[in-house]
Amino acid sequence: MLEKHRVGDAALESALRTVRIEQEALTTLAAAMGESLLGEAFKQTVAAITATSGRLIVSGMGKSGIIGRKIAATMTSTGTPSLFIHPGEASHGDLGMITGDDIVLAITWSGETTELGDLIAYCHRFGIKLVVATARPESTAGRAAHICLVLPHVREACPNELAPTSSTTLQTVLGDALAIALIEQRGFSKSDFLTFHPGGQLGSQLISVQQLMGKDDKIPTVRLGASLMDATFEMSHKRYGSTAVLDGSGNLVGAFTDGDLRRSLATQQNLHDPIEAHMSHHPLSVAPTTLSTEALRIMNANAVTVLFVCEGSRLVGALHMHDLLRAGVV
Repeated sequence: MLEKHRVGDAALESALRTVRIEQEALTTLAAAMGESLLGEAFKQTVAAITATSGRLIVSGMGKSGIIGRKIAATMTSTGTPSLFIHPGEASHGDLGMITGDDIVLAITWSGETTELGDLIAYCHRFGIKLVVATARPESTAGRAAHICLVLPHVREACPNELAPTSSTTLQTVLGDALAIALIEQRGFSKSDFLTFHPGGQLGSQLISVQQLMGKDDKIPTVRLGASLMDATFEMSHKRYGSTAVLDGSGNLVGAFTDGDLRRSLATQQNLHDPIEAHMSHHPLSVAPTTLSTEALRIMNANAVTVLFVCEGSRLVGALHMHDLLRAGVV
């Protein structure tokens, strides 16, 4: 048991050491980006990708290739059309996927990745802009680049200084930095994000209230002057457990809930009383463009299960907690 405890302690110490080494690598990257060489190249890369009418083609071999696939996926999902091309496959026909309107990002830590040779030659032959991310600007790939993103030399977390660890972390974070800079450059919004992420929980969190709310005759409503009985019937016939109270112009002026009904019956109120005497005069409402997650936050903060949806003061919909549940927001 003592031996197992010691092994566990050693594993934890190793993990903490790895995290600290990679933290130091990221600190080094941040410092390098603040300097003229990498910082200027980064700005040129963002400008070049923004100006490109085609796609961002990402390529890399081995671990750099895996990072490249991630970068391409992030770019594509955030408004920068992107495609990963394996350098080996590029030499056997996939170079035909690259057009003169595209820009290429080649990732190679050493700058001497043999498999990238044909891709680099193709870019120069057809005048395709080539960006290279490497730790060795004097390398073959570094010298061939139109823009060279020079990554700082960092210590690998691997005790043998062999397995790519800190270096691939830098490549990943550089890719993220490019993607975020491009999001901000293009003004890529939450609604744009939803266009590319309609599925899963992420998609549901970006759905607007307008896409989930009940409309038209599904909304429980009564007009000012209706009786307590009228409001009770309307609330009972529809699924929201409450009814909106509208003025003659269709503006939301009140709400009557099953809780209000119980309180009215407990005090033996006349069912022919006007609804104005029993409704809540300041009902919660949201705009149709409100995100579903924000609607959920409002419901939780106010301990309610229904929100009315208004454009200005005019009622256009009703949203129940169950609508959010069905959409997977909760």
